[in-house]
Amino acid sequence: MRKGTFVEERGSVLRWLLAQLWDDRVLLAAVTFTAFLMWLGGLPAGWVAFAAALLVLAGFARAERLEGRPSALPAATQRADTEPSVALASIAALIDALDMPVLIVTSDETVRLQNRAAADLFGPIPRNADLSARIRAPGILDMAREVIATGRPKEIEHFGPMPSETVYIVRAAPMPALGQRLGGRAFLISFRDVSQAHKIEQIRSDFVANASHELRTPLASLRGFIETLQGPARQDPDAQERFLGIMHEQATRMSRLVDDLLSLSRLELKSHVPPEQRLELGPLIGHVRDSLQPFASELGVEIVLDIPTQPIEVAGERDELVEVFENLVENACKYGQEGGRVDVRLTAGDDGHAEVSVTDYGPGIPPEHVPRLTERFYRVNVEASRSKKGTGLGLAIVKHILTRHRARLVIKSELGKGTVFTVKF
Repeated sequence: MRKGTFVEERGSVLRWLLAQLWDDRVLLAAVTFTAFLMWLGGLPAGWVAFAAALLVLAGFARAERLEGRPSALPAATQRADTEPSVALASIAALIDALDMPVLIVTSDETVRLQNRAAADLFGPIPRNADLSARIRAPGILDMAREVIATGRPKEIEHFGPMPSETVYIVRAAPMPALGQRLGGRAFLISFRDVSQAHKIEQIRSDFVANASHELRTPLASLRGFIETLQGPARQDPDAQERFLGIMHEQATRMSRLVDDLLSLSRLELKSHVPPEQRLELGPLIGHVRDSLQPFASELGVEIVLDIPTQPIEVAGERDELVEVFENLVENACKYGQEGGRVDVRLTAGDDGHAEVSVTDYGPGIPPEHVPRLTERFYRVNVEASRSKKGTGLGLAIVKHILTRHRARLVIKSELGKGTVFTVKF
C-alpha cells in the first residue's frame, strides 16, 4: 500500500513538473539561450548549469507571483521593430543583462534586437534598422554576411578607432530556435572587449623584443672583441689591454640588466603585498644623499636636502625605498648635470601624507616623452642613456616599488628649466 502511494505521489509530481515545463517553455528557451551566451563568454560548464537551474527556479516562482498580471515588454523589445512576442521579450531581457554589446539580426540583415551595451556603443536603434546602419566596419559586415550565407559561426578581432585603442573579439553565430519564432533565420553578433588582455600581450611582446635587443648588443660586442683577440691582436699587448677593458664594461652592463630584470620579476610577484613596517623618511633620504655624494661630486653636482625637523613616517620596506630614491637622485645628477644642483625636499601635508620631490635644473624632458618614462626600456635619448650606463629599467622598477607601497610617481618637466619627480605616499 505504501509502495503504491509512493508511486502515485511520484507520478503526480512528475505530471506537475511536466505541466510546469510545458507552461514555461518560453522560459526554458530563454534558459537555453542564456546558457549559450555564457558558454560563448567562456564560462565553465558547471557555472552554466548552475545559472540555468537558478533561472528555472526563479521562473517558476515568478509565475506564481505574477499569475493574472499583464506583463510589460523589456526596454530592448520596445526599441526593436518586432511583434510583442513573449519569447522575444524574454530574450531581450536576458541580453539586456549582459555587459557586452549584443545584436540579434535576421537573414535580411535587419537588426531585431540590441541590448543596452550595444546601444551605448552604437547609439539607439531606429525602426527596421539595417545592419550596415549600426556597424560601419567593413570587416565586421563581411563576417556577418558570411555567417548569414553559410550558417557557420565565425569570429574576428576588431580594432576600434584611435586613440581609444579598443580591441573586440566579434563573434557571429546562427540561432535556429529563435529564427523559427521570428519566421525566418536569426543570428547573434556579440562584441567581447579584450583591450586589456591585448595590451598585456603587447607589453609582454615588447618586453621580450627589447630585452633581446639589449642583450644582443653587448653580446655581439663581446664576440667581436674575442675574435679580434684570437686573431689580429693575439700578439698586441696594448690592444689586448684596451679590448679587455671594453669587454669588462659590456659584461658589467649585461650584469646590471639581468639584475634589473630579476628585480622587476621579484617586485611583480609581491606587488599585491603591502609593506607592514614603518620607517622615518628623513634619515633614509639622508643615507641616500651620503651614498651618492661621491658620484655627484665627480659630475660636479651638489645634492641639497630640505628635510623638516619633525619625524615623518610611512609604511615601507627600507631597501626598496632606498632603491627608489637612489634611482631618482642618481638620474637627476646624470641627466640634469649641467644645472649643477639637485634639490631633494621632504614635506608632509595636512592630511598626513608624505611627499618627496627630486628636482634637477637640467635641459628638461619633451612633454611627449613624460607619460612613457616608466615603461620598460623606454629612453628619451637611447645613446645618452647607454653612455651613462642606464639599462632603461630604473623608472619601471621605481613604479613597481611605489605601487606596492600604495604610492605614486608624478613627473613634471619644462624644457630648458629642469624636471621634478615627486613621490606621493
